[in-house]
Amino acid sequence: MNLHQLLCLFVLALFLNSCSNNSQTTKQPNVVIIFLDDSGYSDFSPFGQTRIATPNVTKLAEEGIMFRNFYVPQAVCSASRSALISGCYPGRTKVFGAHGPGGRGLETTFPTIGEVFNNAGYKTALFGKWHCGDQPETRPQNRGFDETCGLMYSNDMWRHHPESPDYWGQWPLQFWENGEITIEDVDSADQRMLTKWYTEHAVDFISKHKDEPFLMYVPHAMSHVPLFCGPGFEGITGKGLYADVLTELDWSLGQINQALKDNGIEENTIVIFSSDNGPWISYGNHAGTTPFREAKGTTFDGGTRSATIIKYPAELKGNRQSTQALMTIDLLPTLCEVANIPLPETEIDGKNVWDIISGKPNATNPHDYYAFTNNSEFQAVLSGNGKWKLHLPHNYRTMTDIKGKDGIPGKYDYSAKIELSLFDMENDPYETTNVILQHPDIAEELLGYAEIHKKKFFSEN
Repeated sequence: MNLHQLLCLFVLALFLNSCSNNSQTTKQPNVVIIFLDDSGYSDFSPFGQTRIATPNVTKLAEEGIMFRNFYVPQAVCSASRSALISGCYPGRTKVFGAHGPGGRGLETTFPTIGEVFNNAGYKTALFGKWHCGDQPETRPQNRGFDETCGLMYSNDMWRHHPESPDYWGQWPLQFWENGEITIEDVDSADQRMLTKWYTEHAVDFISKHKDEPFLMYVPHAMSHVPLFCGPGFEGITGKGLYADVLTELDWSLGQINQALKDNGIEENTIVIFSSDNGPWISYGNHAGTTPFREAKGTTFDGGTRSATIIKYPAELKGNRQSTQALMTIDLLPTLCEVANIPLPETEIDGKNVWDIISGKPNATNPHDYYAFTNNSEFQAVLSGNGKWKLHLPHNYRTMTDIKGKDGIPGKYDYSAKIELSLFDMENDPYETTNVILQHPDIAEELLGYAEIHKKKFFSEN
């Protein structure tokens, strides 16, 4: 072989290698979103829990990025989930609180992440608790998800409710699969299998669709009360049922992560691990923990700040932490950007925050502020940089001395009230000291954003 032929082969090899690299870098990523229910910020070891081992969450944190200031716009089930899948504030969609059986949920005029990705050619799945609508056109099978299984609403909305069994007993708690009811009235034995069933469906879906882009949403029913865990997990920790439930959730994450590895697609898959809100502390030893003020059902950080990890080996260097503020409404536009998928034509509130997630030097949050509601009341704003938080005057619930135990809730005091208050979240993340008198200019700026938000979404109120 002469020199000319060798040079031709060398150039051809470079060309083929370049084509291969371009193909790899332009391949659309898979997306896996694991969304826990009522998990506390400190429930897992990377975020402060030391009572039990959660090795798979720890491993995910080592392989990905921990986000310590990641928020939901409302710390209640339906509102939080609808915000995640639509990229919209509850004020826009009017999905507030937790919708019960037969609830309308998220209107079909708001595209879901399932519809957006499915329309772009992705295979899509939802395995877990939906809670974004329980009418034919608002159930997940008709909202862009090819494969589905799970509950339409919370697992405590059943005939064994500890406080209102007669009320919730009017509707059977049904288990659905691919648009059909497969269990007409879920019982305790079925509840014990929920985490296992969702995990098995997720692993199977990964194996079936490893050769095509997919989006899989796994909103677990746990660790929402009533607590249940599957065979092999109850009593495994010796530290109570809540610890056992966390152990099974950690196992589930490990199974999903291993399935991605076994199918050779871990590198090109974005995994997001988070929770819909903070712990439901009225349930005492059946609730998670948070170091922040208050908990679920409030606009304090104990309710709205969720421990979050994002892993994407192809693009993100692991074993890092970020303290920049982000919110679930940003996931839809950010994932669309990374996957090169057009945003829905309807207006959304989230923004592309990939520069922050990827750790681009000097990246700043594109939001002037983030807004927080409790039910239909607009209560607080956080500056886009996460430094300052302003609470508008409002009542909130806090725990009394009557604590919950073993599945029976304690009692809330609903008379607690906060006046107009400014908190320095960088130096006082627990919202203990009102510094509004020391920083009137900051308070005025945030009040201006609050007025803009109120006018845009709550002017009729």
